Amino acid sequence: MAPLPIADLVGLVVVVAVNAAAAALGTRVLRVRLSTVWGTAIYVAVLVPFVQVAATLVLTGPLGLGPDLGSPLGVLAATVALPLALGIAFDLFWMPAPEEVEVPDTFREA
Repeated sequence: MAPLPIADLVGLVVVVAVNAAAAALGTRVLRVRLSTVWGTAIYVAVLVPFVQVAATLVLTGPLGLGPDLGSPLGVLAATVALPLALGIAFDLFWMPAPEEVEVPDTFREA
């Protein structure tokens, strides 16, 4: 296998970063909104990959980012599974738990 050009590597990094951010944001939103641990885990495992696949299709299709990874399994591993694991890890280990964050009871309209 020939080495990838720099532009393809940068495109792949952009796709992985966007999908990892989507996974972290999706995990955070579901952890805050849902009151059960299992509900959050199931929704994160089902809904977030759909968002990531859609983002991958948009970023790699019309925008043409990223290299040809050779197989559909390679694409799913590099652009969905890896960013999903990174995003979930970021939310679980870096961000404070939703219970620890103080949120005002009401919002005042100015």
